[in-house]
Amino acid sequence: MLQSLSLITLGVADLPRSRAFYTQAFGWSPVWENDMTIFYQMNGFLLSTFPQRALEEDMGGRPLASQGAFSLAHNVLTRGAVDKVIARLLAGGATLVRAPDEPPHGGYRGYVADPDGHAWEIAWMPGIMPDADGFVTMEV
Repeated sequence: MLQSLSLITLGVADLPRSRAFYTQAFGWSPVWENDMTIFYQMNGFLLSTFPQRALEEDMGGRPLASQGAFSLAHNVLTRGAVDKVIARLLAGGATLVRAPDEPPHGGYRGYVADPDGHAWEIAWMPGIMPDADGFVTMEV
């Protein structure tokens, strides 16, 4: 099977609030949207936001956990950019989960949660650097 990721869908409580966070705090532009979903073109896949209740219904009525055992990551080009991006996200409605620090494996990272509690790691990790188009490849 091809190792690929096509789409990540985040269940949100308030679609307009989520849109404001991702467009204003992250500065991302939707590529398509309607009153039920918003799609953001990422580097090789799509990120969408969808009302949580509608997502649960779409999945056959299965209730979604309010906090999943995952985090999303946004890697930046410099160590200093971690603090700047986190400050911008906090000003846009994120909640600080972990202040930036140096993990044992190297680099510099911190965690925030979007207004719906989805965890985002903001990281500068030598060896896992985005290229000019935002694609990340692990150098081993």
